[in-house]
Amino acid sequence: MTSSRGATCPAAPPHRHSGGSTRRRGTALETALLDAAWEELQATGYADLTMEAVADRAGTSRAVLYRRWRNRAELVIAALRRHRPLLSGEVPDTGSLRGDVLAVLRRYSGRLTQVGPETIYGLLGDYFADAELFSQLQAQLIHVGGDVMATILKRAADRGEVRADITPRVASLPIDMLRHELFLTRTPTSDRAIVEIVDDVFLPLVGV
Repeated sequence: MTSSRGATCPAAPPHRHSGGSTRRRGTALETALLDAAWEELQATGYADLTMEAVADRAGTSRAVLYRRWRNRAELVIAALRRHRPLLSGEVPDTGSLRGDVLAVLRRYSGRLTQVGPETIYGLLGDYFADAELFSQLQAQLIHVGGDVMATILKRAADRGEVRADITPRVASLPIDMLRHELFLTRTPTSDRAIVEIVDDVFLPLVGV
């Protein structure tokens, strides 16, 4: 770059995110890294997220990230566990099986929507190519909600709404169907579809 007098001026340095001057360790450092990963994911999307950009945002180096997570997918899964756990919180207790399952599916759908289909599809692409990542993503996305549904069905059985011998595969069916709907349509699941899953498929299947 040249000034009006012909002198060469140094180019402006690229913008860098400030991670602060305090040396962080342990839990504080990991929290800062996961917060930076979540912010970067929201800013750029999964496809454009890089370990370098996350490290920059956290004010640290890529080596610090790679000591904890092997790759982008593992880092994003950890960030999702921290910021958007899909079924965290109290198990719904509306007084009826229908109300409880609707509440669970609406919560799950809402959090999947917040994460975004682009992130889910990006993770799935990496997931099928990596056996270790496969097990991590199963716990975060694929095999989720088993304990919640077991609690809901136990309460329903105590009220006489369902049989007491519901298998885990049947118990997970509403969540499996909702996730399948998202994967097929790449759009948030409508409330109408959620009600149909509960009323037309699940309740007739488990009723006494």
